[in-house]
Amino acid sequence: MEPVKVGLLGLGTVGGGTVTVLARSGAEIARRAGRGISIVQASARDISKSRNCDTSGIALTTDPFAVVNNPEIQIVAELIGGDTLARQLVMQAIENGKHVVTANKALIAKHGNEIFAAAQAKGVMVAFEAAVAGGIPIIKAIREGLTGNQIQWLAGIINGTGNFILTEMRDKGREFADVLAEAQALGYAEADPTFDVEGIDAAHKLTILASIAFGIPLQFEKVFTEGISRITREDVSNATELGYRIKHLGIARRTGKGVELRVHPTLIPHRRLIANVDGVMNAVLVNGDAVGPTLYYGAGAGAEPTASAVVADLVDVTRTLTSDPENRVPHLAFQPDALKDMPILGMDDVETAYYLRLQALDKPGVLADITRVLADQGISIEALIQKEPEEENSSAVSVIMLTHRVPERAMKQAIQRIQALDAITGGVVQIRMEQLSSK
Repeated sequence: MEPVKVGLLGLGTVGGGTVTVLARSGAEIARRAGRGISIVQASARDISKSRNCDTSGIALTTDPFAVVNNPEIQIVAELIGGDTLARQLVMQAIENGKHVVTANKALIAKHGNEIFAAAQAKGVMVAFEAAVAGGIPIIKAIREGLTGNQIQWLAGIINGTGNFILTEMRDKGREFADVLAEAQALGYAEADPTFDVEGIDAAHKLTILASIAFGIPLQFEKVFTEGISRITREDVSNATELGYRIKHLGIARRTGKGVELRVHPTLIPHRRLIANVDGVMNAVLVNGDAVGPTLYYGAGAGAEPTASAVVADLVDVTRTLTSDPENRVPHLAFQPDALKDMPILGMDDVETAYYLRLQALDKPGVLADITRVLADQGISIEALIQKEPEEENSSAVSVIMLTHRVPERAMKQAIQRIQALDAITGGVVQIRMEQLSSK
């Protein structure tokens, strides 16, 4: 059979990696796909720029719409990022009857419902394995490998930048700002790191994972999102002392009241496998009713790890080019007319345990006042540590508490009352805690 002709949008890190992987392993990939896969045209902002891939034999253009509208191209691989121009290009490709492969998590999280509806109407596929966790085949694992399970919950370290920062803070006792500067120098973080350190990137990915896990529409705007910029070296040290590690997690959980969708710093017992995922690596823990907890670990970014997922999608699309659209694996794992509109819980209704750190005057009765406020809100304490003053003449001490599970609403009210006490000298730092057990 003739090779499948692919048009590439973007020749950056992932685009270049895709060219390289296909060139290096083309024969092996063709054996798996049943026919060759050939990139025949690619767009880039600057086609004269030197690249880390061999583009000989590929027609280059600065006009991405020329690729999308090329009648010879059967699959368009969108690797430019963003959700404005990328959306226009993907929708045009679908309108032209072309299949689409994308690594664009923001595009899928924000516009996926529209894109999949258009693809369904045109009978084409949109594949997006590379949009979540780089080279880890987590989309395929949940959508196909765990089809026999009702997914109860999932939790993921799905942003390598944040994980690198927290790892360095723990292992070397460094402060957040110092490690962030190094992450930027190493290329792990952008000049504007907001998407990474404030959890927006992870929220895009969690939106996608939750949709395929629970069979719900994509609802990025309902994800609770909190970053790691307020985490201090002291918090990381305290967590270690208490037998925990702080990880920036995306958590999706099915409950009797609805679905929890949340991204925030989380204390996890140090013995859990996911607590030992360090550096820029990613991992996703998925709990199914039949299989129990399963962990997926690997490189969450980078040229060839992400290209691995892009090429896997190209192979999947190639295999199904001649199949009846009704018999293909659904985009979001469930048949389009079977998606459920489950309620997404507001954060006030989510129940977790908590780590609390506060500064209080070192005088009699202060701890009694704090614990009385917690008791009034129905919050019980699991552990309490009062630190020695950091400076010899200081009258304030750090108080660290771990609580049992409690609704967020009650904890917010308790923190407001604690901060109003005369003996409290600063704001209360709170970090949610999860055991991440199979129960």
